[in-house]
Amino acid sequence: MMKIRKKGTVPFLRYNCKIATVDELEAKWDAQIKRQKSPNWKIWKTPAAARVKNGQSIVYYGILNGKTVCEATAMLDKDTVQNGDGLVDAQTAYLCAFRTDEKYRGKGYFSELFRFMLRDLKCRGYKRVTLGVEPTETENLKIYQHFGFHTFIKSAQETYPDGTVIDVDYYGRDCL
Repeated sequence: MMKIRKKGTVPFLRYNCKIATVDELEAKWDAQIKRQKSPNWKIWKTPAAARVKNGQSIVYYGILNGKTVCEATAMLDKDTVQNGDGLVDAQTAYLCAFRTDEKYRGKGYFSELFRFMLRDLKCRGYKRVTLGVEPTETENLKIYQHFGFHTFIKSAQETYPDGTVIDVDYYGRDCL
């Protein structure tokens, strides 16, 4: 669905939210790999595409004037999520990979994408969503609380492909 917004001095900007195709996902990953120094992006690319192809995840894009400015992923299979017990089941999706290009942060684009994602998941029969945040990421936690993630589920550790271990707190909310 195409939405038109009036913003600043530009009379009309075109913004829409969509579910990414595998080709779009792979192109976005290639661009991300070029920008990032971490080897994790290369390691994550193939499994991310496979999960979309296998119906284990859904990738959502917020597109402004033809450019992806924000994204998020819903994981639908607990075996593809570290510490997945209590975070993913037949009625609960795990949300991750939230990204908004810095230039577009704080302008409502991700908020609109988040609402689009929740509506889509609810239509698919999901009643609850969960996510994880590092306890030291206090700004991200505030953002997630703003989006209704107030129910603490558990704490655990996750390991990146390069061996980096991080502490993570998990929260949930209903898909209203």
